[in-house]
Amino acid sequence: MKSQRQKAEEFRALHHGDHILVLPNCWDVPSARVFEDAGFPAVATSSAGLMVSLGYPDGEVIGKGELLSVVAKIAKALSVPLSADVVAGFGETPKEVASTIRSIIEAGAVGINIEDFVHATKKLIPMEAQAEKLRAIKQLSQSMGVPLVINARTDALRYDPGDEVAKLEEAIRRAKAYRDVGADCVYPMGLTDAMSISKFVKALSFPVNVMVRPGLPSVRELERLGVARVSLGPTASYAAMGLLKRIAKELLEKGTYQTLLEGAITIDELNRLALPKAQ
Repeated sequence: MKSQRQKAEEFRALHHGDHILVLPNCWDVPSARVFEDAGFPAVATSSAGLMVSLGYPDGEVIGKGELLSVVAKIAKALSVPLSADVVAGFGETPKEVASTIRSIIEAGAVGINIEDFVHATKKLIPMEAQAEKLRAIKQLSQSMGVPLVINARTDALRYDPGDEVAKLEEAIRRAKAYRDVGADCVYPMGLTDAMSISKFVKALSFPVNVMVRPGLPSVRELERLGVARVSLGPTASYAAMGLLKRIAKELLEKGTYQTLLEGAITIDELNRLALPKAQ
């Protein structure tokens, strides 16, 4: 059985390999197990997918204890590394955020995704304040002996008040600051076009994460552009809900079951997804 430290080191190495890391985002134990069983070397949680599955909107409306409980269940069920989306860290100060991350590490995660905006206001957190939080997280992980992989997300492309050029420049400025205080990967939310991705990657000379969205280049093209990691974000949960809508439509309008039955797993497979993966 791999130790948590070994999983963290393994996850870190995946950001520096010869090939891009394709990181799927789950929302519960069975979705995490499906991704692991498919062969992905690591899995992450989706804040939106996970929270909506429990009846909360994306953000920090969910209680921290409930989030930690789900992360712990998923981590226990996997043999591969798990990265947890902690939204903005459930705290306003570096100390409060570090307390959240301590609990996340204790739950079994070896990576985090943390944002630099406030969901309630759609305002960016001041860059210096976010850098202090990241510095505190880095110091915490070192003290705990778990080399946590910090994916520092910036939403400057969405919420900076400038034009498109200014937004990209602000995203680069923030990403450099986050890199310099100890982040292990930076994530410019909303970056999808090849030219901007190339500019961002060259400016950072550092692992960059992009998320699957309409218009994003293929995995092969992203690898050519120098992207280290591509994550699914909530798109897998979007797809799952889309499938349920198509199933419902066919049943109600045609009274047939083709969409429901095509590609479905068996009851034995479903039950196996609830059991911890052999480590």
